[in-house]
Amino acid sequence: MIHQIGQIMLYVNDQEAAARFWTEKIGFVLVKDEENHGMRIIEIAPAKDVQTSFVLHNKAMIAQMQPELNLGTPSIMFYATDVEALYEEFKAKGITVGDLITIPAGKLFNFADDENNYFALIEKRYKLPLDD
Repeated sequence: MIHQIGQIMLYVNDQEAAARFWTEKIGFVLVKDEENHGMRIIEIAPAKDVQTSFVLHNKAMIAQMQPELNLGTPSIMFYATDVEALYEEFKAKGITVGDLITIPAGKLFNFADDENNYFALIEKRYKLPLDD
């Protein structure tokens, strides 16, 4: 039985630039940066203590090793509180953002990394255990 998502593989053209984008602009932390069998593996996450992380892989190297692999960027939705503040922060940092919109589920916007891969971010209203 699957009980959690462990890592999401992101295939990028420039691992160093991608790591800087996610850590310096988005605020993720570096979990690991190591060489493994000739491949550099950079693992990042929103915080050190979260269970799901991104692993930034060199797209060209992976394509050479496994040409049949789909190297496209997955469609990823992030949850956050205070989406309006994040929207303004991202704009101030020069991150490409879409319009901030409101839908019944909450406020949301999309943003692009430096390789023009788009991600979405939506307001997540957390329920307390006694809210049921």
